[in-house]
Amino acid sequence: MTYRELFDQMALAEQLKCNLRHSWTSSGRQESVAEHSWRLALLAWFAAEAYPGIDREKLLTMCLFHDMGEAFTGDIPAFSKTETHEEIERAAIAGWLAALPAPFSQRLTALFAELEAQETQEARLCKALDKMETLIQHNEAPLSTWLPLEYQLNFTYGQAQTDGDPYLEGLRAAVNQVTREKIDQGE
Repeated sequence: MTYRELFDQMALAEQLKCNLRHSWTSSGRQESVAEHSWRLALLAWFAAEAYPGIDREKLLTMCLFHDMGEAFTGDIPAFSKTETHEEIERAAIAGWLAALPAPFSQRLTALFAELEAQETQEARLCKALDKMETLIQHNEAPLSTWLPLEYQLNFTYGQAQTDGDPYLEGLRAAVNQVTREKIDQGE
């Protein structure tokens, strides 16, 4: 990759700093997509200890790139995202991947295909932790930033991705406990 191509990729990635998510931080400002991706990678780095034999580098790479499509589309909250939104994002990612120089194009195309297929431990863990990081962040935000539908959504979001995995089920239960306490305390 030439320096100019590298700068172009950094400019694209910078959009993830600029694009805000639906989530809010504990200080009362909206979180960026880049902040979410960074913290997901941090969460995955710690959680990987529960998975002997996992390819940690692959897992972290998935976490870093998983929301790259949002550099093109912006963030659309899960409760508002439609199949049309998903198709637009997939097309944007495909165009970006095709334009990348070798070997990055091939490596990242394979990575996105693996994430989409959800057949490997790394892909499934990335997806599940992506959901859990969102909920952890949501629990850290002031209750005044929650929409009415989120009081129930916080207990169901990501359930399918955590079911059947003892570590993720435990994490999910702990997140649910924090959600219950937050709602009960009205904070």
